[in-house]
Amino acid sequence: MNRVQPESVGLSSERLRRVSAWLADQIEQERLAGASVQVGRRGAVAYEDSVGFADVAAEKPFSLDTVIRIYSMTKPITTVAAMMLFEAGCFQLDHPVGRYIPTFRETPVWKGGALSDVEAQNTPMTVKQLMTHTAGLTYGFMHTNVIDEAYRNAGFEGRVKDDLGMWTDQLAQIPLLCQPGSQWNYSVATDVLGRLVEIWSGQSLADFFADHIFKPLGMNDSGFAVAESQRDRFCSLYRPTNGAQLGGAMANPFEDRPTGIQLLDPMNESAYLKSPNYLSGGGGLVSTLSDYGRFCQALLGGGELDGQRILSPKTLAFMRLNQLPNNKDMAAMGQPVWSETSYEGIGFGIGWAVVIDPATANIVTSVGEHHWGGVASTFFWIDPVEDLYTVFLTQLVPSSTYPLRRELRARVYQSLID
Repeated sequence: MNRVQPESVGLSSERLRRVSAWLADQIEQERLAGASVQVGRRGAVAYEDSVGFADVAAEKPFSLDTVIRIYSMTKPITTVAAMMLFEAGCFQLDHPVGRYIPTFRETPVWKGGALSDVEAQNTPMTVKQLMTHTAGLTYGFMHTNVIDEAYRNAGFEGRVKDDLGMWTDQLAQIPLLCQPGSQWNYSVATDVLGRLVEIWSGQSLADFFADHIFKPLGMNDSGFAVAESQRDRFCSLYRPTNGAQLGGAMANPFEDRPTGIQLLDPMNESAYLKSPNYLSGGGGLVSTLSDYGRFCQALLGGGELDGQRILSPKTLAFMRLNQLPNNKDMAAMGQPVWSETSYEGIGFGIGWAVVIDPATANIVTSVGEHHWGGVASTFFWIDPVEDLYTVFLTQLVPSSTYPLRRELRARVYQSLID
């Protein structure tokens, strides 16, 4: 995509310096090792900057082409892949998951006591419920009940040894957390959706991504492993020294928090240097600022980039609608255990969160803005009203350590002058 002067697309160069100052401050305060931001508007890149280190000990700079673990920013890509197959007529949104993965037909539902205290599904889990995290699945890191404990005991998360088909069949043996459609619970649902992409397409998830999304959009640095040619651009992963834990509460923006980072996954020893057996559609990809920016621009452009179309504008418009029952927000039907931001005023579309009431959400943005992030504090948002997207990349686990996403949103939107 072309790089243009900010003023030519209605952004202020002077005000965008506040974004750069904010980025530099994250490094100076030892909140982050390194980070980068790209802002696109009206079909062009208007701003990008990178600061800090991809590896602190090696003093390796965090650059615009640094390869990072995007974790749950994989989910929108998997969901887009599924919707491409929806457009091809492979399934309907209300089809039962058990129609394609028979082991889910008889998965019982936990009633709230012991793991064995279960009942039958009132209605079958549907494909759409996978896409909206209302399928009754969960994550092991929630640490709130016997169901996520069973996930942990089974070793369902991370770079597991089983392939996606075996993993999915084993997952179906554990009771659902709740009746399908009754609650919003962040979960492994998109991993199950990735398996459905394989079943519908007849390709591995990696091959489908490469053939139908990455190659057409020019996302040359994205995949399930770091290629040999990319290793000099791969970065290390860090965690805070202040004790923040995955599954912890949202950072309080008014709280003075100790800063400092420690190494979690070294760049030269990471499991991401090898191709995995388990292709996680929920969190398995690596990517770069440019690649994810191209993905965002394709979505912002109605499903097309540089003459390559992956989705129709009508499909994307549907994906941007709040899909939760009775137009509820996530706070009304979700769990507050693991939140990177408040869920009030924010619903959920097909594959991403959707802003339905900016005033209630207490963020300056547009109705219909949609977004998601990854556990290593990465984040993106797309605002069709302003014809704008932003991608933020860094490598700090967990994402709830600091209110980085709110801070960046405010600085990007204050730069709009037209």
